[in-house]
Amino acid sequence: TAAAFPVRDPASGEELGRVSDCGAAEARAAVRAAHEAGAAWGRLPAKERSARLRRWYELMMENKEELARIITAENGKPLKEAQGEIVYSASFLEWFAEEARRVYGDVIPASAKDRRVLVLKQPVGVAAIITPWNFPSAMITRKVGAALAAGCTVVVKPAEDTPLSALALGELANQAGIPAGVYNVVPCSRQQTAAVGEVLCTDPLVSKISFTGSTATGKILLKHAAGTVKRVSMELGGHAPFIVFDSANVDRAVAGALASKYRNSGQTCVCTNRFLVQKGIHDEFVEKFAKAIEKELHVGNGFDAKTTQGPLINEKAVEKVEKHIKDAVSQGASVVTGGKRHSLGKNFFEPTLLTNVTTKMLCTQEETFGPLAPVIRFDTEAEAVAIANAANVGLAGYFYSQDPAQIWRVAEQLEVGMVGVNEGIISSVECPFGGVKESGLGREGSKYGIDEYLEIKYVCLGGL
Repeated sequence: TAAAFPVRDPASGEELGRVSDCGAAEARAAVRAAHEAGAAWGRLPAKERSARLRRWYELMMENKEELARIITAENGKPLKEAQGEIVYSASFLEWFAEEARRVYGDVIPASAKDRRVLVLKQPVGVAAIITPWNFPSAMITRKVGAALAAGCTVVVKPAEDTPLSALALGELANQAGIPAGVYNVVPCSRQQTAAVGEVLCTDPLVSKISFTGSTATGKILLKHAAGTVKRVSMELGGHAPFIVFDSANVDRAVAGALASKYRNSGQTCVCTNRFLVQKGIHDEFVEKFAKAIEKELHVGNGFDAKTTQGPLINEKAVEKVEKHIKDAVSQGASVVTGGKRHSLGKNFFEPTLLTNVTTKMLCTQEETFGPLAPVIRFDTEAEAVAIANAANVGLAGYFYSQDPAQIWRVAEQLEVGMVGVNEGIISSVECPFGGVKESGLGREGSKYGIDEYLEIKYVCLGGL
């Protein structure tokens, strides 16, 4: 058997348990198991795949409390947010159970009398699913739900910080009657991650890679996948702008800013990374935002009922936030509130608001992934759009405005895959999730999500 590695609670550093530390050999074995299970699963009528996915969804909802507690233990997010994640996570299984029966082909009018032209959609094959720690359950079901609905089988490599959620999902998949080999989990430590990732991207039995994580890692996986020309979906880093125009309802903008920035302590790929506030309402927005942060956010252990801000995932994450604040302050930014490690110690950090921020500062050039809100003051709409679009990534973008013409203009001009207008939280199963530029390839969720796991086959019937 493989060696084991510890999974730790980011709030206390305590060991929660030990998990098998899989390496290249185990990854190859999992790929073979998925490949062998693939033919039977792909041939099952869509209605039957749908029923098993539906049962998996029901089991998740029946075990919602326990699954949420696993997330809070290994990821640190507040229990209420973890419960929200489980409902969101389960909803992808429900959605794709329904989409499984709507994979339609086509009949195309032929150019010759004695021919008929058909289009079939078929599963791509084994899909390797590589997921991050910030949504340890939902990032799996968003991919796996689509893959299994399409008739693919999967090998899941969960993040080394949060493998327990992936294993819990496997237990429920088993109970739901999903056959052995259809859903496989290959947990591994940081030391083994590169080797396992390489196997998943290079093994010829894998037809598809779906990855959520950093842009840098995504580029490495793309290079590996090129060798065997695999289908790829990449949901990579973001750098979301949140623009508040003079016409905005400031109170609603503050509420949206608080939700978008500080959910999961700022550790989401679509959370705001830079605030752009127009000069006419800049001071009012900053003042109200600071008050809201101080009044509504409570740092603490995720299991404590009043906590809204759990720990960051690890020490490295805390150091990055510190580095961004230090850099900004050294270039003239002012700390309005927060700015340092929290007295709880370990991986806790104070929710922080900075003003007098410029585009030359690190926090406006790269993703912080922590509870830091930098505010840039701007003059004109064109200037705000230019600053927002200067990034080489484009996942989500947000803006607040009550001017209908401006809403159309800015929504169309922002170079991102998803736009929230007067809304700070935009993810839902019905909507296509994904980015442009270096934020990735493909879309997840929605009616488009299943297409990532299907091949289009053209059949020409001649001699009729």
